[in-house]
Amino acid sequence: MKRIVLTGGGTAGHVTPNIALMPGLRDMGFEIHYIGSYEGIEKDLIRKEGVSYYGISSGKLRRYFDVKNITDPARILKGYAQAKKLLKQIGPSIVFSKGGFVAVPVVFAAASLGIPVVIHEADMTPGLANKLSMKKADHICCSFTETIKYLPEGKSTHTGLPIRAELKNGSREEGLRYAGLSGEKPVVLSVGGSTGSLNVNRAVRSVLPELLKRFDVIHLCGAGNVDESLEGTPGYVQFDYIREQMKDLLAAADVVISRAGANSVFELLALAKPNVLIPLSAEASRGDQILNAHSFEKQGFSEVIEEQDLTDEALLATVEKVYADRAKYTAAMEASPAGNAVDEVLKVIAKYTK
Repeated sequence: MKRIVLTGGGTAGHVTPNIALMPGLRDMGFEIHYIGSYEGIEKDLIRKEGVSYYGISSGKLRRYFDVKNITDPARILKGYAQAKKLLKQIGPSIVFSKGGFVAVPVVFAAASLGIPVVIHEADMTPGLANKLSMKKADHICCSFTETIKYLPEGKSTHTGLPIRAELKNGSREEGLRYAGLSGEKPVVLSVGGSTGSLNVNRAVRSVLPELLKRFDVIHLCGAGNVDESLEGTPGYVQFDYIREQMKDLLAAADVVISRAGANSVFELLALAKPNVLIPLSAEASRGDQILNAHSFEKQGFSEVIEEQDLTDEALLATVEKVYADRAKYTAAMEASPAGNAVDEVLKVIAKYTK
């Protein structure tokens, strides 16, 4: 049986695309192994998939001063040695990396052993980990067509971003039932979550009385962000975190308000969900969400409100516009080949498998 080693970690965004590939990889006859960090978020996510998981030492390379810059290089070198030993034991035909700093020593170790390496860049511009990894990669897949110009000529393919197939199996009826909504009004789903979405949470709640005149609202606001004073408001339901029922809530939504992380926007693309994107500001990130959002706007998939422009009037008007023109946004997304990224990435993996 062919073996593949998947790697990537640090955030869920570096892990869930790997999970999305797993059913197709098994259909291709691969035995799947995963190398991540000792205790990163990837450990629990991958073990739930029944895949052999191996932890290695990892560090982070920073562009700013931090005392950990003194000790992390040693951790990275240790991780490289551990990864090389593991790859010799596993004997994979190929390594596929979704990025994050834990992936760098795995990619370098694979290249040193002559094992083909394919990596994937999710955002518009490569992050530091992938900038290092692409030097050793045989091929680079990317989510956005605009990213090609930042990649080595002749060794990159625009594939889109792999999304879990289960998200496409949601039930509108089950989503409405879970949220306790009648379905008589169209539904706005606001996907908040982490600390970075507090401004989105505040904006949605600020316009809630006006929104509820025309829409029901499902609000995923993140742990610790439920507003108890709004509990029991007719047509409004809030959750701190949803996993299993996410596919059903997305199926129930007519318009989605979201940040513009790569995973989030490509989930909306795969589901052809009309959406309003509110990217993290450049002050709160490296600016990748702003680039992601405007790429989707340019392609006719989304409307964008930048955080400095997030007013009550702008949010209400944009939600109304997207709902009124929802057929236009849906048609544009359904016509995009990037909505079928799993198959496109699997084609590249097959091409470079020994």
